[in-house]
Amino acid sequence: MQIHNISKNNSILNHFLAEIRAVEIQKDSMRFRKNMERIGEIMAYEISKELHYQEVVVTTPLGVKQTTVIADKVVLCSILRAGLALHSGFTNFFDHAENGFVSAYRHHPNNDDFFDILIEYKAMPSLENKTLILIDPMLATGQSIVAVLNKLNLEQTPIEIHIAVVIAAPEGIAYLEKHIPSNCRLWVASLDEKLNEKNYIIPGLGDAGDLAFGDKL
Repeated sequence: MQIHNISKNNSILNHFLAEIRAVEIQKDSMRFRKNMERIGEIMAYEISKELHYQEVVVTTPLGVKQTTVIADKVVLCSILRAGLALHSGFTNFFDHAENGFVSAYRHHPNNDDFFDILIEYKAMPSLENKTLILIDPMLATGQSIVAVLNKLNLEQTPIEIHIAVVIAAPEGIAYLEKHIPSNCRLWVASLDEKLNEKNYIIPGLGDAGDLAFGDKL
């Protein structure tokens, strides 16, 4: 698995990352969603550099210009609900992409720290011979992303898979390296320190879904 850590070099991405982490700024859910959207735009731009392009000729009012456009058939897939604001940023750039959505959440059957991943909803176009960009703000244990990929690949196989996460823990990256195809690419906006005893990212930012859309029951 190829890993791209985008925040290694200073850019405005780090500014937006600082704001989504800050406790005082997090109180404004609209600003949190907007910053997530902006981060999605930056990640979409970085991923676009690794896609395939084809040459075209464009007619302008004064002549013609040879240039390139994306040749890949892109499918954007977000993990609900936390991925929705990030997804908006990707659609701002990949405006011709198809879109899919999958629900995945931690299920605690014994009301303790043990959990498994349940997937209860899927709305997807065909992935056959397409480029899949799987979008999820947080990569903690990695189990949700693996469960979603296993579910999607049971039916169709994309040509390429890019996984876009905002904040990742080393444990989650290690889990992906063991359980997903080696030709996948992982794009990380920020790599954090570790997981705590409840498998939440430290220092992280909290629950991205709650911060964007309000507390859930």
